[in-house]
Amino acid sequence: MPLPVSRRSFLHLASSGLAVSALGLAPSAGARQRAPVAAINTPAPAIGTVYLNFNECPLGPAPAALDAARNVLPRSGRYLFEMAEQAVQLLAAEWNLPTAQIALYPGSSDPLNRAATLFTSADAGVVVADPTFEAVADVAAHRGAPVHKVLLRDDGAHDVRAMAAAATHAGLIYLCNPNNPTGSITPRADIEWLLAHKPASTVLLVDEAYIHYSDQTSVIDLVAGRQDLIVLRTFSKLYGMAGLRLGVAAASPQLLSQLAGLGENPLPVPAMAAGIASLRDPQLVPTRRAENARIRERTIAWLERQGYACLPSQSNCFMVDVKRDGQAFTAAMARQDVLVGRSWPIWPQRVRITVGTEAEMLRFREAFALAMR
Repeated sequence: MPLPVSRRSFLHLASSGLAVSALGLAPSAGARQRAPVAAINTPAPAIGTVYLNFNECPLGPAPAALDAARNVLPRSGRYLFEMAEQAVQLLAAEWNLPTAQIALYPGSSDPLNRAATLFTSADAGVVVADPTFEAVADVAAHRGAPVHKVLLRDDGAHDVRAMAAAATHAGLIYLCNPNNPTGSITPRADIEWLLAHKPASTVLLVDEAYIHYSDQTSVIDLVAGRQDLIVLRTFSKLYGMAGLRLGVAAASPQLLSQLAGLGENPLPVPAMAAGIASLRDPQLVPTRRAENARIRERTIAWLERQGYACLPSQSNCFMVDVKRDGQAFTAAMARQDVLVGRSWPIWPQRVRITVGTEAEMLRFREAFALAMR
C-alpha cells in the first residue's frame, strides 16, 4: 500500500496500520518523537521514525510559545476574545495595515476553503498552478466549478501570463508563494503584473504559508487599496504550530465580511497565546529561516552530487526527481521508517521532501541511498 502522503488522502487510510503509524499512535512505535537538531560539527542521524511528509516544522512551537500555551490552559474555559484582538494588533503593527483588514482563523485552510466556496461556481471557475496545493481546486470542483490548471514555468515560478489568460471566466485565481509542493517562488513583480492584467471581477488568493522561509517580499501590503486580493498567512509552518491551528487572512473589510458570512468560531486559546508569544520574538523567524535554508541546501547539494536533480526552493520542502515511480520510492523509504511526501500526477517521478532537522536529514540520506540500490 502506498504511504499516506497528503492531508487530503490521509483520512482514507485511517483504518490502515500505516495511517496509525504515521500519526505516531501505534503501540509498537510509541509516541511520535522529533530528534533535536544535532550539533553542526558532530551530527548524528536521528533515531526512530522520521517525518518528512507533511511540511511540518520539526522544531515545534518556540519555547516562549510553549510556555504561553501551557500557562493559559487554566483560563481556557473562557473564550478570551481579547487575545484575538491582541494578536490582530500585533500583526497590524508588523504589516502596517488597519486591524479591520486582518482576521484570524483556526489555520489558514479555513479562509482558503471559504474563498473557494464564495468565489467559484459552475459559471465561475478557478485557476491554479500545476502542481500546487490542491485544496482550492478540490473545493471548487466539488461545487461544479471548472478547474483550469496552468503549468509552472521551468524555474518553478507561476506562469502569471498564462494564468491571466485562463481567468477569462474565473471567479478565483490561487497562487501559493513559495509554492507547495515545489518550494519555488514567484517574484512580487509577477504577482503585481497578474493583479494588473487579470479580469477585474476575479479575486486573487495569494497563499503565503511558507513566506517566512524565503527572502521574497510579501504582497500583504497590497490589500490596503484593493477589493480583489486576499493574502493568507499561517502559524503552522515556520512557527511550528501545525497542530495548534492558527491562521490569518488579510484583505479589504468587504472581502473579510464575505468570508465571515460563512460563519465564525472562537479561536483555540492555547493557539492564540502561542501565536502572540511567537510574534513578540524578533529573532524567531530569521533564526529558523537561516537554519532551514542551511539544512535544505546541504541536502539538495548532496542529492545533486548523487545525480538526482531538485527544483530550486525557498521553503521547508523541495521536489527531487527520483528517476523512478514516486509511489514506489515513497514506499521504499517508509520501509526504513523515513516518511516522505508524494508525487503529483503531472510529475510521477518527482517526490516532495520536507526539510527536517539536520539529524533527520542525515537519516534521509542514509535511507535514500539504500532505496536507490
